[in-house]
Order: sequence, then C-alpha cells, then structure tokens
Amino acid sequence: MIENLFWVGYVGAATALFFAFLQARKVFKYEEGNETMVKIANAIRAGANAFMKRQYSTVAIFLIVIFVILSAFAYIPLLMGRDEGYINKFTPFAFITGGFFTALCGFVGMKVSTNANARTANAATKSLNSALRVSFASGSVMGFIVNGLAILEITTWYMLLKYAFKVEDAVIANTMVTFGMGVAVVAVFARVGGGIFTKAADVGADLVGKVEAGIPEDDPRNPAVIADNVGDNVGDVAGMGADLHESNSNALVATIAISFGAGYGIAGFMLPIIISVVGILCSILGTFFVRTKEKADQKTLLNSLRRGVYIAGGAAAVITLPLILFVSNNAELQEGYAISMADNAWGLYGAVLIGIIAGFIASLFTEHFTSDASKPTRDLAASSEDGSAPLIIGGLSLGMKSTAGPILTISGATILSFIISGGFRYMDSSAIFDYNMGLYGIGLAAVAMLATNAIILATDAFGPVADNAGGIAEMAGLPPEVRQRTDALDSLGNTTAATGKGFAIASNAFTGLALLVSYVNIAQDKAAEAGKKVLDLSIVNPPVLVGFFAGSAVVFLFAALCMSAVQRAAQSIVREVRRQFREIKGLLEGTPGVEADYATCVDICTRGALKQMIAPAMLTISGPIIAGLLLGASGVVGYLAGIIVTGFAMAVFMMNSGGAWDNAKKHIEAGHHGGKGSNNHKAAVIGDTVGDPLKDTSGPSFNNVITVSCTVAIVFIGITVAFSLL
Repeated sequence: MIENLFWVGYVGAATALFFAFLQARKVFKYEEGNETMVKIANAIRAGANAFMKRQYSTVAIFLIVIFVILSAFAYIPLLMGRDEGYINKFTPFAFITGGFFTALCGFVGMKVSTNANARTANAATKSLNSALRVSFASGSVMGFIVNGLAILEITTWYMLLKYAFKVEDAVIANTMVTFGMGVAVVAVFARVGGGIFTKAADVGADLVGKVEAGIPEDDPRNPAVIADNVGDNVGDVAGMGADLHESNSNALVATIAISFGAGYGIAGFMLPIIISVVGILCSILGTFFVRTKEKADQKTLLNSLRRGVYIAGGAAAVITLPLILFVSNNAELQEGYAISMADNAWGLYGAVLIGIIAGFIASLFTEHFTSDASKPTRDLAASSEDGSAPLIIGGLSLGMKSTAGPILTISGATILSFIISGGFRYMDSSAIFDYNMGLYGIGLAAVAMLATNAIILATDAFGPVADNAGGIAEMAGLPPEVRQRTDALDSLGNTTAATGKGFAIASNAFTGLALLVSYVNIAQDKAAEAGKKVLDLSIVNPPVLVGFFAGSAVVFLFAALCMSAVQRAAQSIVREVRRQFREIKGLLEGTPGVEADYATCVDICTRGALKQMIAPAMLTISGPIIAGLLLGASGVVGYLAGIIVTGFAMAVFMMNSGGAWDNAKKHIEAGHHGGKGSNNHKAAVIGDTVGDPLKDTSGPSFNNVITVSCTVAIVFIGITVAFSLL
C-alpha cells in the first residue's frame, strides 16, 4: 500500500513548481519604471546572463570529465570480467541529472531576480508593502523551485530504478546518495564562483567609491556599481539557490539511504518525501501572511517575515503527525527485524518536531548576533567611535561567541532525535542501542528542518533584489523616500540572509552526520565483500586520527583559498576603478554625458571569479579521494568528521561576523553614530568590506564542502577499498 503512494512526490513537486510559476507571473505584472530604470536593469541582466553563461560553460566541462571518469570506473571492470564495477553503474547518470537540476535552480532564480529589481524600486515609489510584495514574490520563486525540483528528481529516479530497471531497494538507496554528488559539485562551483564575483565587485566599489572618493553607495559615477549589482544576483541568488537545493536534496537522499538499515523498507523511504510535500504546502500558506505597513521599523519588518515562517513551521508540525502515524501503521515488519516502524511512530514524530524547533532556535541565535535591532550589532556599531580596528576586533569576537548557540542546539537536537526515534531504549531491563533507527531519526530531523525551506529561502532571496532596487533608485535619481524604503528592505534582507545561511549550515550538519553514517554502512559492506577486516573506527586508530586532522586542515585551506580569491579579484577592480576616475575626465565630477565603463568591471569580475573558483572546488572534490587512497576507509571517516565539525563552526563564525559588520554599517547609515559620510561610517565600511568575503563567499560555501566531501567519499568507496594503502 505504502509503495503506491509515490504519486505524492509528483503532486508535491507539481504544486511547488506551479506556485513558483504564479509568483513569477506576479512579479512580471509590475512595471519596471522609467526609461533610466529600464536601462540600468537591462545592464544588470546582461552582466548576470554573461557571467552565468560562462560559469555554466566552465562547470559543464568539469561535469563531462567527471562523468567520463565515473563511467570508466563503473563499466570498464565489467568489460574485464568483474561481476561489478568499482562504482554503481547508475552513478554517472545520477551525477549528471543532479548537476543539471542544481544549475537549473540557480538559472531560474537569477532570471527572476534580475527582472524583479527595477520592479521593486518602482513599487517602492508607492509604498513599502508594495516593494516587499514584489521582492518577496521573486524570492518565493527560488524557494519553491528548489524544493519542487528536489522532490521531482528523487521521485523520478526511484520510479526508474524500481520499475524500469527492477533494482533492489538497498541498491536504490545507495544510488540515491550518489545522485547527491552531482547536486553538490555544481552547488560548490555556483556558490564559490558567485561568491567571488559578488564580493570582488562589492569590495572594489566600496573601497574606492565610498572610502576614497566619498561618493554614495550605488552612485552611477562608480564604475563598479553595475558589477556590484550583478554580483548580488549571481552570488546571493543563483549561488544560494544551488546551495539550498543541494542541502534539501542531500538531506532527503541521506535519510532514504539509512531507512533500509533501520529496517523500515519502503515506508522509511516514503516518509521523508511526504514530510517535504507537507512542507511545500505549509510554505505556500505562510507566504500569504507576509505583509507590512508603511514606515515600519526593522523589528516590525522582521516580525512580518517571521509570521509567515512560523505559521508554515507550526502547520507542518501539526499536519505531519497523522501522516507519520498512517505511514507507520501501514508499514510492513521487515524480515530479520524485531521492531516495526509502528513501534517507533511517536518517536519518529518527536524527531520531526525536534528538527523543526532546532531550526528555529539556530536561526534565532543568528538573528540575535546579526540583526541591527539587536544589542550585539548596535554595540558593534558604537565601537566605530574609536575607528575601524576596535570594530573589526569586536566583529571577530562576536562571530566566535555566536558559534556556541547553534553548535549546542544541533548537538542537543542530534542526541535527542537519536534517542527518541529508537536509537537507545530499555527492553527487559537492558539498555539496547539500535544505531540505524536512531540515525534515521537524525535524518528525519534534518528533512523536517528543511521541509519549509521554500518560505525560508524566500525570506532570504528577496534581500538581494531589494539591494538591487536600492541601487537602481540611487542611479535613476528617484525621490529619497524610495531609497529609504529599499534600504529598510535591504537591511532586513541582511538579517534574513544571515538567518537563512545559519539555517542552511545547521541542517547541513544534520545531513553531514546522516551521510557519514551512510558512508560507514556502505564501506562495511564493501570491505566484507572484498574479504577485508571490519573498519576500526576508534578515535585512537592512527588513520582515523590523522584523517580528522586532515579534514580540519582542509576547512582552513578552503577558506583561505576563497578569501585570497576575493582579494585578488577585488584588487583588480580597485585598480580599474581608480584608473577610470583618473583617466575619464569629468567622471568623478558628474559632468553630464560622461559615463563610466561598467562593462570592463563586469568582465574583470567574471574572469577573476571563473579562474579563482577552480582551486577551492577541486580541493573539495579531490580531498576525500586522496584521503581514501592514503588512509583507507577508516581514515576517510575521520576526514569527514573533521570536515563536518570544523566546517560547521567555521561557517557560523564567518557568516555571523560578516553579517554583524554589514548591519552595523546599515545601522550607522540609518542616522546613528554620525550617519553616512562620518568617520564612524568609514570605519564601518572597512569592517563590512572585511566581512563581505566571510559571510558571502567562504562561510556559506562550507554547506557544500560538507556534502561534497561526504558524497564524493561514498561514490568512490569501491576504489578506496580496492586500492587504499591502509
């Protein structure tokens, strides 16, 4: 009976994609504004399209190369007489489809956002609520595309493997995990490449424009202003969409893979899909509650977005209960297992509740440390009274302090969801550990945390649109109240972007644990098939310990590569902006008819981002393979543990420091501590410039580092077992 419910996945996907279509139509019904606004919007669109085309062309080459390598390991051994290849024969094709759908998410999100920016600015001439509705509708398109495509592709792969190729359920589960590798690889390229572009342009524009020349942000005299606006779309929208699609997809496939080890069979397979579909429906409900009044302060604006998110999460928590009971009570007891899914139904629901609540708590910690309505950020803004050095030191301290809350939240949620879902219980006065049941609960918590991802991503993705709208308002010379409205939304977007990123890394910590367990299970099976000893996962086993150190070191090396990439690309923009100010007579003075060469800055950012994104991406992809060959499967477990633990902490630190610096600057620009143009403001701009690559390039990229490392390790486990030195 449960097996016949897979149509639910298609219904959920169709609902999400149809709602995204309606939201896109809603955006396009608004007018773009006057001729100047349309001209600026067209320039931003052209730059974004050019970058995406060149980026995806580069990524396509890597996908083809990896596809060929995977195909060779999958099929050449078969031609040589082996019973099976070193890699599952479906893996190359799952890899390609996963990569394609991830790229599609980023492309659609970028297309809509670049058409929403001028429309948001024009709507802001009427009211704050109108501007919020347009930008939020644009963000909703990205949110629902991400979730809809994830469910669509996973459901379709299941149907193909189950009914077209007649594959056993356990093989289907393992194939699903390898599908996650394609999703993760494209996401890491999109996030890193887009992050380098946007922060190089932003840093270059701020340092020369605001600090050296003393001109306003988004002033049309600044040659990097269009590149800065392009970067908001390719980094904070397209890159983020690919990132969240990857998080959602891998949470689903990791939980699905564990379901068979827990003895839940097809019911365990179906439950994550059903929870995700419920999340989509509840997210649609939540969008209707996002509205605000004119002259709303940041706290009121934030509450308007919270209202939609909390309603969606609360509705999901209520609706999933009867569905979990239904699926569990109709699940068959699997052969060789003493505990059925029905016996753990309430425990599984408890894990779902824990996931939803943990996501909200983690996001509240992030909001507390980054919102300009909160004391930490306002204290940080006040530290600018004594220059940029105290502000930078304070921001670093704030970021480090902010890691404790999310880490303790996820740690507590992990233990609770493990215990409550059947991982630890007493039976006949004896303590019994059933790790797979408990780990399935952890996976469900991750899925539940991301179930309402559509509305959470919508509250995140609207921010870059509002930022672009403010730039267009400035360059088009719209009335001051228009810029005030877009600035209010931009500042709100900085906070929601920080909380959205915190939400994503928290869920990725859950997902990483589930993928790590999948790796251990598959590695044990492969080792047994090859006649090798069972893995020694003791922390004092040298390969495990060395692997842990190596994984931690890779986290810092990856962050360094991303930071230095932004530095080099930004230096090129700084030199170009200075050259144009120096050589284009009348540009800085604002002489009528004299225009900056925007296209050159866009091209410099594009070339720099595409060149610099390769090293950190290849480090992430190659790291687990090298660790496997040198340290064996046990060493890879340590390597992945180091990546997950250190990457999680580093991501929270970087994103919250950067978010706090950004909103401290916005707080000063709102008229506090001297306002725009003051020494305090200049100090805050420097702090924001330091924080930009932390919060928008290195920090959020650790989502992808965690999942790429885990999925690559799983895909290449056969090669690790066959050829490792240890």
